[in-house]
Amino acid sequence: MANVQSLERALTLLNVLSEYPNGIQITRLSEQVGLSKSTVHRLLSTLIDMNYVSKDVETDKYKIGFQIIYISRNVLNNIDLIPISKPFLKKLSSEVNETIHLCMEDKGEVVYIDKIESNQTIRMYSRIGSRAPMYCTGVGKVLLSGKDEEQFEEIAAKTDFITRTENTIRSRDELKREVETIRAQGYALDNIENEEGIRCIAAPIYDYTGKIIASFSISGPSSRITMERIDDELQNKIQETSRNISKQLGYRI
Repeated sequence: MANVQSLERALTLLNVLSEYPNGIQITRLSEQVGLSKSTVHRLLSTLIDMNYVSKDVETDKYKIGFQIIYISRNVLNNIDLIPISKPFLKKLSSEVNETIHLCMEDKGEVVYIDKIESNQTIRMYSRIGSRAPMYCTGVGKVLLSGKDEEQFEEIAAKTDFITRTENTIRSRDELKREVETIRAQGYALDNIENEEGIRCIAAPIYDYTGKIIASFSISGPSSRITMERIDDELQNKIQETSRNISKQLGYRI
């Protein structure tokens, strides 16, 4: 079945606008989506009328409107995982005083569905709803560890192994070895692989069938999330939290 062109274009605009929380002007937006300004203006006018987009009259910038937030809230509220895991993740955050992310996989990428911020001066820049690659994030590699061989190969085949830091995994074979290690030890590291100066430790969340349905991480500057701290403290805490949340979802070891 052929796509409805106007709908496809409108959704493309929304996808691009979601990457600009402070807004973007129409000329740049047109360049981003490869459409004329007149076409983009017409689509934006409809989206504004329906409250999916808003315009700042002072800066002439367009950004996501409150209708998107309303829809997102309803979607997230229907995910039982968030309210079930929240008390445990809050407890973990208070104990380690670092940022906690809760994630799921969608179409071969990591999606951040919840975040608990630390009260540290240096904080993590991340947003609920944002996406990240699986091969270079702790949460992503944990989710990959729950895939069967066919699923892993499908995701790996579509992965562009972009070198983000000197520690980034660069190949399918290297990723496969890493995933096998994660399965054996029960947690994963983003050892300054996705962003310079940031280290994370991540663990899985299992459902009642034993399937990994989500992952969560402790993230922060590598000066605070040291390998020594991971070995002495964080490894045990994140695995304990993993067991506690999974137990609430019916998982039994």
